[in-house]
Amino acid sequence: MSELTQNHDPLALDEDLPSTGLTQIKLGPSHPATHGTVRLNVTVDGEAIVECIPEIGFLHRGFSKSAENATWHQVLPYTDRLNYVSPILNNVGYIMGVEKLLGVKDTERSQYLRVIGGELSRICDHLTCCSAIGLELGAFTVFLYGVEARELLWDRVSELTGARMTTSWTRVGGVCMDMPADWPDKMRKTFERVMELTNEIDALLSRNRIFIDRTRNIGVISGEEALDWGFTGPALRASGVDYDVRKAHPYLVYDRMDFTVPLGTKGDTYDRYLVRLEEIRQSVKIILQALDQIPPGPIVVDDWRVALPPKKDVFSSIEGVMAHFKLIMEGIQVPAGEVYVYSEGSNGELGFHLVSNGAGKPYAIQVRAPGFPITSALPRLLQGHALADLVPIFDSINMIGGEVEQ
Repeated sequence: MSELTQNHDPLALDEDLPSTGLTQIKLGPSHPATHGTVRLNVTVDGEAIVECIPEIGFLHRGFSKSAENATWHQVLPYTDRLNYVSPILNNVGYIMGVEKLLGVKDTERSQYLRVIGGELSRICDHLTCCSAIGLELGAFTVFLYGVEARELLWDRVSELTGARMTTSWTRVGGVCMDMPADWPDKMRKTFERVMELTNEIDALLSRNRIFIDRTRNIGVISGEEALDWGFTGPALRASGVDYDVRKAHPYLVYDRMDFTVPLGTKGDTYDRYLVRLEEIRQSVKIILQALDQIPPGPIVVDDWRVALPPKKDVFSSIEGVMAHFKLIMEGIQVPAGEVYVYSEGSNGELGFHLVSNGAGKPYAIQVRAPGFPITSALPRLLQGHALADLVPIFDSINMIGGEVEQ
């Protein structure tokens, strides 16, 4: 820690700095380039960044405490709002933990549906990140292409789940809605346009002299150091480390999918952008395989202790009425125990630590947010770079306030 930081409160807005040539700049918490409510207390010497202290907490929603006062099922909308750009991945990760505590296995068809929904979320997340990097380096057209592609996909997501963003789609033992009969054909047609737009983004940015100069060799971190900081996901793979939960520890039906894990070589901002761009293509490949392979069958387990009875049984039998009433009013009775489950979120390894005391509400839930250790390394990534480099470096780590601050 520098002498400047030791002797001066970084939160003091108007405090005069000593005459050392150093200047303190406050970016955020509502700066447009921070993509959310985060504040960066930056100390610069001229244009060079000497020190950066990220300050989070402005978006804190008390996820863990809120979850203790809700039934296991009522926690689902809270998970939507962790990484709100890829909510289905949050839903799936959390529900897999509850199923592990219960010893329940979801249906085969629902596993395919979860893969399809999760990869759609991953594409939307990466499109948002890549588009924002272009926008904030002056390539406004790239942002328009990325948002068009994302909007097309959100139309398909709304048809699949009933909502565009905060979906709350998964259920213990399956999912709440099946895809419409014509949905696979519409999805394939949509992907044609999405890939056209993705290729346009690639053509506009990947060989653009200005974009390359602003991102190549900027925010470099080696694979070894990235592991030390706790990086996972695209930020780690951009540094050349081949780790993807879908490959290393397959879950759902990812072991049946043929896809490649993109890797970078330098671990810089440019590689973090390229890895996400290629992951969009790989996720499209996964979804198309899943649509071809998905078997017929139920989308949720037929067990009224964990899944709501069909409406016809609720309306026509006392058993259905009572099962529905107890699940809604008391919640699923999860046996006492403790589990940790992890999956591949859009920004890396998304983990849920769930503790049950045998009641209808969680005793405790903690989230291993993939963005937290990467945001923690932001001072390391920024140090020595120009102030103008802060924006593309910050964009490339894709800090999402909802998951980092919970």
